[in-house]
Amino acid sequence: MIQPCRTSPKSAGQNHPAKNPPFEEALQKLEAVVEAMESDDLPLETLLAKYEEGAKLVKICQEKLAEAELKIQQLEKTAAGEMKLKPFETDVERVTVIRDA
Repeated sequence: MIQPCRTSPKSAGQNHPAKNPPFEEALQKLEAVVEAMESDDLPLETLLAKYEEGAKLVKICQEKLAEAELKIQQLEKTAAGEMKLKPFETDVERVTVIRDA
């Protein structure tokens, strides 16, 4: 007797969480991918899959670092000495404010 498949066709073979993992988790996974690619005698298909996974993890890490950098750039000290996140202004908004002054 044939047993029914317990996973749906859409989710079969997918390990994608609904949200991106935190930076530390993505970096740890990336390090594991690199280590596996460097140390194991993997078939070409597996290497390509690992490379693709690594590229996605690199993108996640870069995005998380860019977000953190932006937040750091936006921090400003208030008169009381407290750190406060100031609204982000694009270059276009700055030019508009200067022209209107």
